[in-house]
Amino acid sequence: MKNRTIGVLMGGLSSERDVSIQTGEAIVHALRDRGQNAVAVYVDRDVDLVLRQERIDVAFLALHGRYGEDGCVQGLLEVLGIPYTGSDVMASALAMNKTKAKELFRLHNLPTPAYYVMTGAEVASGELANVHGDFGFPCVIKPVREGSSVGVAVCEDLAALQIAAERAACFDDELLVERFIAGQEVSVAILGDRALGAVEIAPKAGFYDYVNKYTRGATDYFIPPRLSPERYRGVLAQALRAHRALGCDGATRVDMMISESGNEYVLEVNTTPGMTPTSLLPKIAHAAGIDFGELCLTVLAGARCRAGRAGRGDRRAGQRAYDGDDRRAVANRH
Repeated sequence: MKNRTIGVLMGGLSSERDVSIQTGEAIVHALRDRGQNAVAVYVDRDVDLVLRQERIDVAFLALHGRYGEDGCVQGLLEVLGIPYTGSDVMASALAMNKTKAKELFRLHNLPTPAYYVMTGAEVASGELANVHGDFGFPCVIKPVREGSSVGVAVCEDLAALQIAAERAACFDDELLVERFIAGQEVSVAILGDRALGAVEIAPKAGFYDYVNKYTRGATDYFIPPRLSPERYRGVLAQALRAHRALGCDGATRVDMMISESGNEYVLEVNTTPGMTPTSLLPKIAHAAGIDFGELCLTVLAGARCRAGRAGRGDRRAGQRAYDGDDRRAVANRH
């Protein structure tokens, strides 16, 4: 691997661009410190051209949110024949769509909070009371296809839900409304198809929103979580089942709630977990005796191309054909 060029894809088009760049730059530095030939690839709408120009051999995905974590970039890399880290196109798409993920959790008998889905049109209709019906409060609303707690709110009444829904609709036309689960929030790290460990998340104020997630000192973390050994083993087992239910690969983070009565609920699976200084996966890995550089190398070692499986020569042939087409297009413009 040391003779190959590793492109760390970061940035992207989602609301999580800045966090993605923090993740990507940390990975680049860690890989270079371990002797790898890593280059930063800043992703924008011209990502296909950038990938052709960089001529990378493998892609380390540090993209978060829509167009980076939802199968879009994974599909592009499949077409280009470039191996990449993490889950494949389908698993990435399923995990990013919170509604589809919950449907699969229920199909696999994994407990997940009760929910319903509303649209942006329903939010704007003024009929929110009819849509919400007797679902009750408190509830949690979140965009179906966003991450990093973007657009998430806990609502205590219909007026708060209306305001939160209008805000969340700015990020997605589909909104997920979940039953609020009071208790402990726990995230489990999955690495190489095994549960590596877990962390309990305890914000000092409010819930684990975007600010508490990325502000140093705003949240207390407990590794391992404050659970009985039996309950802890159950949480790890449920998280691994959720990871497998979606067909995920590589490193993932499974977010769960443990209710005050001791019931376990799977919230979602993150297929490209954050790797910033405050991110949960590196915290859990460190507690398991895996430093950040080793974690990056382990994730990198799992990179593969699921479809096409084009070899280096095939990619170069594709590059030559693409370059030729590109030059002809430029000539035609002139």
